[in-house]
Amino acid sequence: MSQLDIQGNRAGRKHTCRYIVRRGLWECGRVLFRLTPVPLFKLRSVILRCHGARIGRDVRIHPAAVISYPWNLEIGDFAALGEGVFVDNHGLVKIGQRATISQCAHLCSGTHDYTDKTMPLLMPPITIGQDAWICAGVFVGPDVTIGDGAVVGARAVVVNDIAPWMVAVGHPAKAIKPRVLQDAPQ
Repeated sequence: MSQLDIQGNRAGRKHTCRYIVRRGLWECGRVLFRLTPVPLFKLRSVILRCHGARIGRDVRIHPAAVISYPWNLEIGDFAALGEGVFVDNHGLVKIGQRATISQCAHLCSGTHDYTDKTMPLLMPPITIGQDAWICAGVFVGPDVTIGDGAVVGARAVVVNDIAPWMVAVGHPAKAIKPRVLQDAPQ
C-alpha cells in the first residue's frame, strides 16, 4: 500500500501572493463585520462587497456568520444567512434570491483529491437555488446543487444534488416529498 506524501502536500504552492494579501485584508474586514450590530445588514453587505462578494439587494446576513473567502460568494436579492452559518467557500458559493440559510448551517466548497498522494485541494462550487431553505445545522458538501424551492431538513448532510421543489432529510440527504406551497389565507 502506498503512503501519503504529506510533505509533498505541505511543500506544494497552494496560493499566490495576491491571494495571501487578499486573505490578510479580509481578516481585518472580518473583525469589522463581526462587530456590527445585528440590525446593520446593509453595512455588512457593503463590507463583503468591498472584499469582492457579489451581494444583492436587501440581503440579511447575521454578524455571527463566518465567510471564509468573500470573493467566492454570490448572494441574490432578499436572501438570508442566519447566526453561526459557516460558508467555507474555497470554490464559488452561489445563493439564489430569497434563499434562507438557517443558523449553524455549513456550506463547504473545498475538498481534497484523496486519490493523489499529495492530496491537492479541490474547489468545486455549491449552488443554492432561489427560494430554497437550508434548515438549521445542515452540511452541504462540494459540487452540490440545491434546486430552486427545495427544503433541506435540519441536520441533514447533502453530498448529492437535490431536485427543485423537493423536501430532503437525512444523512445522506434524500428527497422524501415535493414541497407544496399552500395558498395564503384570505
